[in-house]
Parts: sequence; C-alpha cells; structure tokens
Amino acid sequence: MLANIITLSRIPLLVLIVFLLYQPAATPRFIAASLIILLIVLDSFDGAIARKRGETSVLGSVLDIAADRTVEYVMWVVFAHLRLISVVFPLIVLMRGTFVDAVRAVAPSKGLSPFEMMRSPIGRFLVKSPWLRTSFAIAKAAAFFFLALMQGLIAMGSPALLTVTIVARVCVWLALLLCLLRGIPVLIEAPRALSEEPHQG
Repeated sequence: MLANIITLSRIPLLVLIVFLLYQPAATPRFIAASLIILLIVLDSFDGAIARKRGETSVLGSVLDIAADRTVEYVMWVVFAHLRLISVVFPLIVLMRGTFVDAVRAVAPSKGLSPFEMMRSPIGRFLVKSPWLRTSFAIAKAAAFFFLALMQGLIAMGSPALLTVTIVARVCVWLALLLCLLRGIPVLIEAPRALSEEPHQG
C-alpha cells in the first residue's frame, strides 16, 4: 500500500538526516535541517493518503506509530550526542514513551482504546485533544529543525547562532513540557481503568 511505503520511507530519510548532521561542513547540516521538515510532512501525508485511498489498516497504524517513535527517539538521542541538548531530554522522553506505550498496549485486552482509559475531563483533554496533539507535533518539529540549524551555524561560526540557540531551547523545553503533560495523565488514570472488568463487546 502506498501509505505504508510513505511511512517506511521516513526511516532511510532519517538515516540520511543523521548522516548529514555529523558532517563537518555547514552545507550538509543545513540540508539536514530542511530534510527534517520533509520528514515531519511525510508523517501527516501518509495518514492522509491512507484515508483518501481507503488503505487504513491495523498494520498501517502500527507502522505509523513505530516510525513516529523511531524518528522522535533517534532525533533526541542524536542532538544530545552532538551536545546541542542535555542527555536528560532524551532520557525523559524515552522513559515517558516506554511506560506510556506499555500501558496503552494493554488497553485492548480490557476492551478499551488507549483514549478510553482517560476518565477525567483534564485527562481526556491533555491526551485526546487534537489541538494539544498538533501543538506537541509542531513543538517537536520546530525543536528538531532549530537544533539542526544550530548545528549548521556552529560549523559556519555565524553570529546568528545565539538567536537560533535561544529559539531552539524554547522549542525544546516546550516539546518536553507537552510530552510530559500528555504522558502523565496516562500513567495516573490508566491503572484504574485497567483494573476494571473488561468491557463486554
């Protein structure tokens, strides 16, 4: 299916971006920054194609989540390795993602969708709200783009580095905050939902 091909194409693109970020010259690093935008656009594009062509499937959903997690985790780790951010950031994101995904994986055995585990209004808003989900995606995309831009400016020794660094740090902190805001409700409310009797279909 075309949508799945687009989803999987993000992985070699991710590998290329990482390769370019580690090059000593500024130009490959700037190319990496622009490719990060393409990487994020493809994330929205594959879902739209799947819906338009009627190709939505469980496999497609699983591949999309796996690709999303791979891109997110690799980017955080790479930027920490490049010393553009503290290693604390990827560690928090990895721990949050591992626990939240583990809890959500159990939901179907209880007859629940991951979002149905959220019982409080604030929990549903933080986890399910399209507005917050979109804000989180934009914050991550901006953080990765500006961090890659920083890497290019470092190679150039550009005076614009300070300004871009400030913007990148704001985006990084915002992305981390939204990551935690959307993950903590799952860890708080899911145990209660999972301890209830399974829904009868």
